[in-house]
Amino acid sequence: MQKTYCNPVYPEIMADPFVLKHEGRYFAYGTAPDGPGGGRFPVLVSNDLVDWHPAGYALMEPGLDHFWAPEVAYSEGRFWLYYSRGDVEGKHHKLRVAVADNPVGPFKDCGVLLVPGQPFSIDAHPFRDLDGQWYLYYCVDFLEFEDDHRIGTGIVVDRLLAMDRLEGGPRTVARPHADWHLFKMQRAMYDAVYDWHTVEGASVLVHGGKYYCFYSGGAWEKENYGVSYVVADHPLGPFTRPEGSEEALLMRSRAPNVIGPGHNSFTTSPDGSQDWIVYHAWDTAMTGRRMCIDRLVWKDARPTTIGPTFTRQQAPAGLELP
Repeated sequence: MQKTYCNPVYPEIMADPFVLKHEGRYFAYGTAPDGPGGGRFPVLVSNDLVDWHPAGYALMEPGLDHFWAPEVAYSEGRFWLYYSRGDVEGKHHKLRVAVADNPVGPFKDCGVLLVPGQPFSIDAHPFRDLDGQWYLYYCVDFLEFEDDHRIGTGIVVDRLLAMDRLEGGPRTVARPHADWHLFKMQRAMYDAVYDWHTVEGASVLVHGGKYYCFYSGGAWEKENYGVSYVVADHPLGPFTRPEGSEEALLMRSRAPNVIGPGHNSFTTSPDGSQDWIVYHAWDTAMTGRRMCIDRLVWKDARPTTIGPTFTRQQAPAGLELP
């Protein structure tokens, strides 16, 4: 008999969820309130993507700073945790990296800023290409108009020379360009006021020889937040927008049941036969963002999902009930 699930798959706050599949087990990391003793980023463990169990916190960093959007890469026998650290307003976040010998940590910060020249950098996404080369996708702010782009936060990519060192030649992946990317009208930023738009939360999949960079756009606490994507022939781009990008192509709110689905990662089912998207969404009372999963299905060259779902669904393939 096929197992089933219903979103959210974990009851506590777990925003910006990233799932690492390692040696047949799943490890989830997310943005959440601080834990005891300054614990940052709860770590969850699962065998099937459905039943999750807490395994502590990835980092122990007491203090007043806020820690956002963890993602973990496994390279040469070690685990590398990418994250941003800054103030509550999110205007001074900087990307950092920590390392551990175990996926549940404890991770130790490497003591370096990955992009020290940027006043704001968040949402690091490490990606390993088929040839073994690592890249880092991340977000910075753009204050100039170009083509049909809007002022606001966008995504760039750079080559990793080592897991804690970037080449220093970032290339633009995606910038906000549509009305649904609006974050806030008349937002005071950098000693000026802008109609601020946002594209964030990169996550890359390869399909049919193409590189799909998925992103979340809009205001994270509002109904316009959703997931779309751009496509390229190489991890460094250039990336192009598919037809219909004036709307969120992959996932959007289904009010009143699901608000603001986004900031996703991807993984595969226990048997490896299915792609699954892991994302957060607000509960109906808007008390917090919780971790959800839905299957990703490719229709020719187009990624699709029936998500965000809020009713009972078939669980990922590979584990059967007795």
